Amino acid sequence: MKAIKLLVLGMVLAFAGAAQGQISVNVHIGTPPAWGPYGYEGVRYYYLPDVEAYYDVQTSMFIYLSGQNWIHRSYLPSRYRNYDLYHGYKVVMKDYHGNTPYYNHNAYKSRYGKGYRGAQQRTIGNRNSNVRNQRSAVNTRNNNNRNQRIVVNTRNNNNRNAGNNRNNRNAGNNKKNK
Repeated sequence: MKAIKLLVLGMVLAFAGAAQGQISVNVHIGTPPAWGPYGYEGVRYYYLPDVEAYYDVQTSMFIYLSGQNWIHRSYLPSRYRNYDLYHGYKVVMKDYHGNTPYYNHNAYKSRYGKGYRGAQQRTIGNRNSNVRNQRSAVNTRNNNNRNQRIVVNTRNNNNRNAGNNRNNRNAGNNKKNK
C-alpha cells in the first residue's frame, strides 16, 4: 500500500513539473492609443501642451494638475471635453523612463506652451469621420476604440429648418384667413 502511494505521489510530482515547464508569462507594457503619434510604440509618456497634461501609455491614464496635486484619471478634466486628441500636438517623452513625468513640468510648460506645434504628426489610428465630436475623456486603449465615449450631434439640417417651415406655413394660413 505504501509503495502505491509513493508511486502515485511520484507521478503527480512528475506531471506537475512537466506542466509547470509549459507556463508562459506575457508582460503587457501598454498599447498606444489610436490618437497617439505614429512611430513611437515603445514610449511610455506623451506631454499634451494644449491641456498641460501627460498621458501614460502603460496605464492608459491622463495625468494632470488639480489644485496642488497631480491626479491620474482615464479622462481629461471637463474643461477639455471638446479637446481633439487626434489633432492636438503630442510631445513624445522619448528620454524619460521614470514614474513621475511631471517632475520637470515647469520646463515642459515653458518649452512647449499652449498652442505649440512641432513637426507634423501622423496618428496611429484614424478618427471615425462619421461622428462630429469625439470626447477627449476617453479610454482609447485599443485601435478599435471600443471604450470611446462619443457625443453625437443629433440635429441635422432638416430638423433645423422644420420650425421655420412650420412658421412659414402658418404665416401663409394667416394671410388666407384675413
